Amino acid sequence: MTAEYFMVLGLLGVAFFAVAGALLGYEKNISGFGVVVVATVTALGGGTLRDILLNKPVFWIATPQYLYSTYGAVIATIAFIRYLPRVNNYYFLLVDAVGMALFNIMGIEKALINGSGMVVAITMGITTGIFGGLIRDVICREVPTVMRSEPYASACLAGGAVYAALFSLNVDYIWCILGSFFTTIFLRLGSLHWGWHLTIFRKKTSEIKATNFSYE
Repeated sequence: MTAEYFMVLGLLGVAFFAVAGALLGYEKNISGFGVVVVATVTALGGGTLRDILLNKPVFWIATPQYLYSTYGAVIATIAFIRYLPRVNNYYFLLVDAVGMALFNIMGIEKALINGSGMVVAITMGITTGIFGGLIRDVICREVPTVMRSEPYASACLAGGAVYAALFSLNVDYIWCILGSFFTTIFLRLGSLHWGWHLTIFRKKTSEIKATNFSYE
């Protein structure tokens, strides 16, 4: 991938995740500078962890344009909310899915550029895609989306698998990117629209009652 492609993906990714963080902050009645904190952590958290794991310069420190994109998206979101206070939850779900899909691709690409194998690259894509949202949900005292039964990390995994399949066929990078991007978004938004769930363990009612511990 050329540096220009990577930069565009990164700027879009942090912008979409910043919007998602600001929208959740609004939903949780976080006011003042707290909204900026939540949005910034959401936008920069996944990429920061990725760069630390890859032993690379942290992207927003090395390239401040990512900070400009993040803060610009936060300001635009706050202005949008002020003039249109009834914000539908659909906006949050959409921008979160887009941000996750973009960061998933960025994680894969950066790991491959670093010389990692495809399995490591896919894992790095998942890490990059979900970590910012994980921190956001914890700060907002939400059950992290990645811990729920609907596809989230698994959507990143599927997007990474599509990328790997197209990459192995020597398909142009743009098609690897688009294939991964639309697969991730389709699974994420499709799970919310049609109620898809991934349940690994199925407990009987008697088992649930038996493990209902009391901490009093």
